[in-house]
Parts: sequence; structure tokens; C-alpha cells
Amino acid sequence: MPDALYRKLVLGSTSPYRKELLTRLRIPFSIVAPEVDETPRPGELPAALAIRLALAKALAVAQQHPDCIVIGSDQVADFQGIPLGKPGNHDRAVAQLQQMRGHTVTFQTAVAVVCIASGFEQQALAAVKVLFRDLSDADIDNYLRTETPYDCAGSAKSEGLGISLLDSIDSDDPTALVGLPLIRTARMLRAAGLQLLPTPQ
Repeated sequence: MPDALYRKLVLGSTSPYRKELLTRLRIPFSIVAPEVDETPRPGELPAALAIRLALAKALAVAQQHPDCIVIGSDQVADFQGIPLGKPGNHDRAVAQLQQMRGHTVTFQTAVAVVCIASGFEQQALAAVKVLFRDLSDADIDNYLRTETPYDCAGSAKSEGLGISLLDSIDSDDPTALVGLPLIRTARMLRAAGLQLLPTPQ
């Protein structure tokens, strides 16, 4: 069984946003798409849904790669206890932003790290509170046609033009809103045995 320092790292996600974020840690990693049903369970709260799916994604990939350290993550927009997922198209994105304008929405971003060979399993949740401006219908339509954020929970890319829709962001893990809370992720990778700050060659 390989020492944790030499275990390969796998990101259980095809999200380009999570890929870009994980690259910041400068650890080589591969990407495997998790095969997970993301349908919410009846009455399931957004935070519970995000945690369940993050762990399910990590476990699904870890079962295929038991000697690797696997990261799974999921994000759910929490509007007054109602989960809002990826809109998928323009009309649903319009409806989401109309619903959220002038309100605070909590983006529940969960991350899980799993290694079957070592028996390691941890998960964490980063809640980001976002106050949306009181957007006009024209603001919403113009934004969506410019950035087309239909693959983002809550229909806004805070790392892009979507920042102009917001009045404030409250978070203790700044990258969580983009899709992967790197402070929590790094903490769990260290706990799993990875060295995140190797000696320069």
C-alpha cells in the first residue's frame, strides 16, 4: 500500500471551475466524472443535499480508484430553505434571478475527501451568504445573454460579470462561491497525508 505522500489525487468532477480552483494548489491531479443521481430527496434541505452529493461523488470515483485520494464537491443555492440547482436554460435562469433579486441567498458548497485504501473520509460545508441587488428584468436578461451562466447554481458567475449582480458576499472560504472551498479542501488533503507545500526543486 503506497504511502499517502505518493498517492495520486483525483478530482471527482468535470466542472471547469473546480478544475481551475484545484490547480491553484499546484498538486498534480486527474479528473474522473462521477456517476451520481443528483435528484434531491423529498424534504431534503439544501445543505444536507450538498453534503450528501459531495460525499456520493467522492465515493463513486474512489470505488473505481481505491488507492487514490479523491475529492468530491457539490453546490446548492439555498433560497429560504428551497434548493436551487443549475438552471439549464435561459427561461429557468430568468425565473431564478427574479426570485432572488433583493434577497440574501446562501450558497451551500460541500466538499468531501475519500481514500478507500487508507480508510480516510472527511467532509465539510462552506456556506456563503450573497445579497443580490434589486435587479430589473432588463438587467437580468442582459446579464444572462452576455454570460449564459446556465451551468451555475443560482444563475450567476461571481468570478465573472455576475459580480455586478451582487451587493455583498459573506464567506470565510473565498473560493467556495465559485465551486470549491479551497481552505477546507487543503485542510482535508493535509489530514489525508498529502504535502501541499513541497520543498522547491
